[in-house]
Amino acid sequence: MKRFWREVTLETVEGGYAIRLDGRPVKTPMKAELILPNDAIAAAVKTEWDSVGTDIDPAAMPMTGFANAAIDHVGAGRQKFIDSIAAYGESDLLCYRAEEPEELVQRQQAAWDPWLNWARARYAVSFTVVAGVMHQPQPESTLAQLKQAVAGLSNWQLAAALRLVPISGSLIALLVLTEGVAAADAIWPDLVTDELWQEHKWGADDYALKNRNDRQADFMNAACFLSCCA
Repeated sequence: MKRFWREVTLETVEGGYAIRLDGRPVKTPMKAELILPNDAIAAAVKTEWDSVGTDIDPAAMPMTGFANAAIDHVGAGRQKFIDSIAAYGESDLLCYRAEEPEELVQRQQAAWDPWLNWARARYAVSFTVVAGVMHQPQPESTLAQLKQAVAGLSNWQLAAALRLVPISGSLIALLVLTEGVAAADAIWPDLVTDELWQEHKWGADDYALKNRNDRQADFMNAACFLSCCA
C-alpha cells in the first residue's frame, strides 16, 4: 500500500491517544480503532507512521504491530496468552545446564545464576536446575507464583511478552525486563551464552550469526515496546 497521508497527529480520546492520518483514524487489522494507552507508546507508534516513505512496510513498524496485537488478539483472548507465556516457566532456559565441558558449565553459572537468584528472592520460589536436556518438573508453587506474575501484566505488556519469551526461551528474562531490573541489551548476551561459547570455540557461522542478529533485533523491539508500557 502506498502512503496516502501528509500529516500524522495524535488526538486525546477516551482510553488514551488515537493516531490520525490527515484527521482520519488508523484502524487495526481487525478494524478496531488504534487507541494507545499512554504517551510513550503513542509517540513510538506516531514516529513509525511519520517515517513511512512511499510504501507502507509493516515489518518496519514493530511498535504498531505490538499495539495491533494487544488490541486485536490479547484483548480478545487474554487468559489463553497468559497460559501460553506462563508455560515457559516449566522449562526455562536458565534452568537447563550443560553437563560438559567445564568452561561452558562455568559460563552458564556466571550468566544465569544471578537471574535465578533474583527470581528466588523476588517471588519467594525455588527452582529445579537440571544438568542435561531431559525435562524435570518445577515445583508447583513456583509455577503458580510465576503465572500470577504473568497474570499481573497488562494486555500491552503481554503483547511484547509474546515475542520476548519465545525468542529467549526464558520467562525469568521477561520478568527481569518487566520489573526494570536490567535493560534488554544487558541480559541478551546472557540469553545466548551457549551460542557465544560455540562461536568462541569454533568460529562464527554466517547463517547462525544472521539468525542471532535477527532474533536480537526482534527481542530489542519487543523490549522497547515493553519499556513504553511502564
